[in-house]
Amino acid sequence: MINNTILMEQLNQYYDAWLQYNNVYEEWAKAHGLSVNCLLVLCAIYDSGNGCTQKKISGQWLIPKQTINMVSKDLQRKGFVELSPLPEDKRNKIIRFTKEGKEYADTIVNALRKVELSVIEEIGMERMQQLNDSMALFAKLFYKAGGINDNETNP
Repeated sequence: MINNTILMEQLNQYYDAWLQYNNVYEEWAKAHGLSVNCLLVLCAIYDSGNGCTQKKISGQWLIPKQTINMVSKDLQRKGFVELSPLPEDKRNKIIRFTKEGKEYADTIVNALRKVELSVIEEIGMERMQQLNDSMALFAKLFYKAGGINDNETNP
């Protein structure tokens, strides 16, 4: 069995890497005049193609619906998105880019993806795949160790 001190050192390195990872995106967003939540909302709408719901964004990025509502209303005030109630559920809104919003998102999301893809190229496909596999395994084992069924809580 591995010494708890060694395990804690590894866990603390994981925490540090996780915090750095989040900080990189927060700093990138800030450098482009955005909050990280706004950046994630823009990416979600952009990647969805023809708009998406606040509920979907909340589930995808684990951002509270109230925060998404505030971000989407701010984007609406700036003329970047339109909010339309869903016919089947008037409480839930679909968010779509306006022409100006699509142009803005193209600039932001493409700049972000350019950086992300250059990092993946520098890391290399093998190490990137290992990173993805290791993170997925960590999450699966965490769910298992915590007595949580990862199929129910992690779609």
